[in-house]
Amino acid sequence: MLAAPHTSAGRMPTEQGLRLFVDGMMQAAEPTADERRAIESRIETSGPIESALAAATAALSGLSACAGVVMVPKRETVLRQFSFARLSGTQALAIMVGADGSVENRLVEITPSVSDGALVEAGNYISARLSGLTLSEALARLDAEIRGQKAALDQASAELVRKGLAVWSLDANDRPVLIVRGQSNLLDETAAADLDRVRQLLDELENKEEIARLIDSAREAQATRIFIGSENNLFSLSGSSVIAAPYRDQGGKIVGVVGVIGPTRLNYARIVPMVDFTAQALSRLMK
Repeated sequence: MLAAPHTSAGRMPTEQGLRLFVDGMMQAAEPTADERRAIESRIETSGPIESALAAATAALSGLSACAGVVMVPKRETVLRQFSFARLSGTQALAIMVGADGSVENRLVEITPSVSDGALVEAGNYISARLSGLTLSEALARLDAEIRGQKAALDQASAELVRKGLAVWSLDANDRPVLIVRGQSNLLDETAAADLDRVRQLLDELENKEEIARLIDSAREAQATRIFIGSENNLFSLSGSSVIAAPYRDQGGKIVGVVGVIGPTRLNYARIVPMVDFTAQALSRLMK
């Protein structure tokens, strides 16, 4: 349960010792009023959901002196209006207005034979027939109407509609769903004594896809999960710990995970409740 990292060092808990402490001995303390206020105030004044998630992660990182991480919910935009604008003989700009008022632009490749009339027809069709649907729902309805010969579109316009919707669907799937804040907190005054471990940890934090997979595994839990050192493969080399808790939407469905990554010497009794409180605050935000 205890080990000496160096001959002249004092005894320190092993990963097994820390697990015993966390599971059977730890007395968790509630976040202080100042800590709760710091987290809630950052969330409440941060605008769009992505900004609020980033702000909550930054606040959690600062309070815990760890790197803060959050999984962003995958949300499909609901269409309200759509249009195309020609940029050249082979490119057009697809302009989408979402039901929430958001406006986004994407480049779409077109053939030189596509007329300006086809661009207008495609945009009008999406706005009139597919408004109020998500991107995936709009694509499904378009395919169904074309198969049933109910789509009042010529071949060129139908292909434009497909391309215009598909470019957003593909882009949404490729968007990063992980926000990481506060990596610099890992470079504290003790880092100089363990530069190899810190360097390894910073390298591991660059692999957001693997971190996202690890953090996302906390979705299976009903409450906070704690991974200590080699209990997870990703951070086994740096010997780091991960504390993560799921947050929910208004229907009670788990839509994301928030947490911290830091050294195994974390103050678990203080940080575990802090992560849990942040998850609760994000759940209230989603409602």
